[in-house]
Amino acid sequence: MSPIKVKTLTREIVALANELGLSAVPEYRTPDGTRIDIAVLNGEQKLLAIELEASFKWFPQRLLYDVVKAHRAGFPELWVVTPFTARPRWVFEYSQEIGVRTEVIKPEEIMEKIKSLSSL
Repeated sequence: MSPIKVKTLTREIVALANELGLSAVPEYRTPDGTRIDIAVLNGEQKLLAIELEASFKWFPQRLLYDVVKAHRAGFPELWVVTPFTARPRWVFEYSQEIGVRTEVIKPEEIMEKIKSLSSL
């Protein structure tokens, strides 16, 4: 498991999303004052919130917080990029209940996932 390089990954994600004709906004400010690491937009349409989680400490709680932030900001989908394998089922069940599709993605897989956005 290699550590996640947040700044490098952010730059790469933003650049690729822009190449695909989407807008990727780092440190996206939500109406309630929180921040989402990267917001992917298609014009004004909110497509995807991406959170980069480099620390395992309190991971289930951080994941829950990411779900709540994405939901409150109006994003239908959340990708959490992390090298960790934890998948707390209760967080995913809650995410499903409130209507936020949530995936945990390994750092080495994120760029291929971003490319899949080109079909939107």
